[in-house]
Amino acid sequence: MSFQDKSIQCSDCGATFTFSAEEQEFFQSKGYTNEPKRCPSCRQARKSERYGSSSYGAPRQMFPATCAECGKDTEVPFEPRGDKPVYCSDCYRKNRPAR
Repeated sequence: MSFQDKSIQCSDCGATFTFSAEEQEFFQSKGYTNEPKRCPSCRQARKSERYGSSSYGAPRQMFPATCAECGKDTEVPFEPRGDKPVYCSDCYRKNRPAR
């Protein structure tokens, strides 16, 4: 099947953008059946809203904590609530349940 560039109007900002033949081939290879509704900049803005303003894969926010076992100051990727023990990575490895 031969693809040709298409002009599409963005459903968010109303700008006209080109859905290139290469993009159409990519969409088909991924099994996508719908054409994009948003221009590339509106798609990126929507992704930022969904995943936060930092780029995907960026370092996550860390919170200070004190290890419940050894008392060492550490950082964890969640905000401790105080109702469960928090461990440093060394103590967590020793105490975690076997898989």
